Amino acid sequence: KKRGGGGLDGLEVLREAVWAGSRRGRGSGCFGEVQPSLPGPTYTCATSMWEAVLFDLFIAKFIGLVWYFPGLINSLFPFKVDSSKESAEAACDILSQLVNCSLKTLGLISTARPSFMDLPKSHFISALTVVFVNSKSLSSLKIDDTPVDDPSLKVLVANNSDTLKLLKMSSCPHVSPAGILCVADHCHGLRELALNYHLLSDELLLALSSEKHVRLEHLRIDVVSENPGQTHFHTIQKSSWDAFIKHSPKVNLVMYFFLYEEEFDPFFRYETPVTHLYFGRSVSKDVLGRVGMTCPRLVELVVCANGLRPLDEELIRIAERCKNLSAIGLGECEVSCSAFVEFVKMCGGRLSQLSIMEEVLIPDQKYSLEQIHWEVSKHLGRVWFPDMMPTW
Repeated sequence: KKRGGGGLDGLEVLREAVWAGSRRGRGSGCFGEVQPSLPGPTYTCATSMWEAVLFDLFIAKFIGLVWYFPGLINSLFPFKVDSSKESAEAACDILSQLVNCSLKTLGLISTARPSFMDLPKSHFISALTVVFVNSKSLSSLKIDDTPVDDPSLKVLVANNSDTLKLLKMSSCPHVSPAGILCVADHCHGLRELALNYHLLSDELLLALSSEKHVRLEHLRIDVVSENPGQTHFHTIQKSSWDAFIKHSPKVNLVMYFFLYEEEFDPFFRYETPVTHLYFGRSVSKDVLGRVGMTCPRLVELVVCANGLRPLDEELIRIAERCKNLSAIGLGECEVSCSAFVEFVKMCGGRLSQLSIMEEVLIPDQKYSLEQIHWEVSKHLGRVWFPDMMPTW
């Protein structure tokens, strides 16, 4: 697999790689001669030689690579752009030229803020539609933070419903629950899906649980609130989750929460089949207590912050009820050394990842910070130290 990127320098690398490949005799078929504006030898090369090309678009003057090699890409086509609108426009210009390419994978990646959202919606949709119409075997699509909308998803379904297996579309504000439901209703081979919570519905879970649909392997849900109190979060019925897990019993259900404490009320009120749970903002003792009571499938838990109230009881409850827990990370929290040792003792060697800041652990009458290292290492069956904040 060859990769070329980054403007003119990337194109030079790409051209030389094609030239080297043709000299090794790997080619059959022809792209035609290099244009006079590009100095270098004349060569031929096989389109099948290229399986992956990564474009790093960090300048506005990216030249039209597809103009020179119209049949170059047939499989994997990821774009990585910076935060500039010009880079996103360059990516769309290239996408709009892919009329002779049948892609299997398309990934649009913003390395900083989502620059694709700065484009006129019609310009982005037009370029994306070219790919959807001409790619009859698209299996993987990553379009997070883009202005994709319901009509463009219908075009995707109309042309690629039999082949689509992966769809990642978190932070796509122009897509409605009806739009993603259309995908689930027709793309029965979909195995991985990532979306925001506002697109999740009882109807979507039931569609993913139908007899026609394959077992889902990975479902990621981002639960995000930008302004406290301004976003309404609906409740998913327990019966919908039950049907979903009955159909896909081995699915990894990943949930990222970026909420304010007062917004957690609709969540963890009954058994939820989440396996990987991440709290990106402060979360209350009450919510963590509910996690221990309602998330028996939990495998990984990360808590970035909690406050100054010790989480002793909550950790013990999680150890008791979450029998599959194998990874935990605690940031700005407090746990007594005794409770932490008891938690590790209950989980035992199944804790393959244990990331706890030293500041989290509060010495008590039973254990000091020096003693806890040996005690935890004994129950884990390996040497363990708490993480330490760098001093620089």
